[in-house]
Amino acid sequence: MQHEGSGSTARAGVRAEGEAGGVFSPRLRGFTIGILVSVGAVAFESLGVATVLPAVAEELGGLSGYGWGLSALMLASIVGTVVAGRDIDQRGPARSVVAGSLVFALGCLLAGLAPGWGMFVAARALQGFGVGAIMAYAYSLVGLAYPPRLQAVMFAFLSSAWTIPSLLGPVFAGVLTAVLDWRVVFWTIAPITLLLLPLVLPGARRVSARPREKGGTLFSAPVWFSVLLAAGTGAALFGLEVDALPLMLALIVVGAVGAGVGLHRTLPKGSFRARRGAPAGVVVRFILCGVYFGSEAFLPLGLTRIHGLDVTIAGLGLAAGALAWTVGSFVQARIDAARPGRRSRSTRLGMLVLLGGQLLMGAAVALPAVWPGWAVIGWAIAGVGMGIAFNASTAATMSATPTSAAGSISASLQLAQTLATAVIAGLGGAVVARLGATTPAFLAVFGATAALALLSVWIAGRLAERADEAKPEME
Repeated sequence: MQHEGSGSTARAGVRAEGEAGGVFSPRLRGFTIGILVSVGAVAFESLGVATVLPAVAEELGGLSGYGWGLSALMLASIVGTVVAGRDIDQRGPARSVVAGSLVFALGCLLAGLAPGWGMFVAARALQGFGVGAIMAYAYSLVGLAYPPRLQAVMFAFLSSAWTIPSLLGPVFAGVLTAVLDWRVVFWTIAPITLLLLPLVLPGARRVSARPREKGGTLFSAPVWFSVLLAAGTGAALFGLEVDALPLMLALIVVGAVGAGVGLHRTLPKGSFRARRGAPAGVVVRFILCGVYFGSEAFLPLGLTRIHGLDVTIAGLGLAAGALAWTVGSFVQARIDAARPGRRSRSTRLGMLVLLGGQLLMGAAVALPAVWPGWAVIGWAIAGVGMGIAFNASTAATMSATPTSAAGSISASLQLAQTLATAVIAGLGGAVVARLGATTPAFLAVFGATAALALLSVWIAGRLAERADEAKPEME
């Protein structure tokens, strides 16, 4: 175990040498390649599975529980994120790299073997534990290893890690499903993260977070509260699909209370009030991802059910959004390099662009008389806005975070992202289960996410603009 002084010296050395070049300078090259390829693997899985999920649900009899195909992964990812974030702060990121890769691969393998919807949902949950760990260490490495002037650039590259998957993932998954079987999609993805370990591990071992606290344990209060959060959220979402009114109310109330307690104890102090700095950044991440991923989850389903398109064509909408997200991220990186004190303004601008594109996409998907091509165009516009807002808000949040808390805050950001996606996808899935895959159902889902986007414009003004503002505390 390293002493804190040596860990601080190592981090300082990484940052100092990184200052002399860009994100591909000799000292940072291993971090950059490893992080980007790891996130790219997760992106490939996300876009590929989102494309074929309607076909999976239809074959396994899961249309009535469609939202769980996404929510199960996201809820499990909450626990995986918190466990990994805590372990990174105590021991560094190397162990999370290995565990996340192994668990993710096993979940993909089991999803491809699933004989029914229940088994498929359980395998998606296992994938979620791995996804949580992978994303937690990815963002932690940026905060730990990169100098402040390069962090916005690296966050833009993280968004660009979705570029190739956005081009190939939906098409590849759609073609495999049409020619062979959707199960092949999961079996193809399963070994990717394992093959990446030689690229990621050396860089992760070179980064030293603060040493493990004396007497601390990995499975301490924050981890158990993250379990309570995931379980409570899952119970409340399940309650929405129950027909018996007393049981429905009991599940919703008990689940909501448990989720609220768990959320209060796992997020940075002041998050419920969107306090300026990292807490507001966590809230902004929640809203952004609720709007974007909550809408995206129903884009392929709407195009296949309302407009009768096949899964490969429907996947083009996902590809357009992901590519546009990358464009928006690099636009924001250039703005940030020129005017680093305007991140909250950039976040607001991005949110407004996201809202405009989301409204166009939602109308085109939900209304059968509208040309479905407008859905692709609208989602591309939304992607540009998401890239600007996501990059600006993330850079603002991480710049307000001390190095010793990089793991915890990056975990909180990922937790907010996954919780928002799970909740909105679960609520939307409940609406679809009640109303069917119909125009009223899609209008309700997209209308709710649009209302959420309006709320985010106000909260964006509470983001910290400088690294010395609003140091975070945990609840």
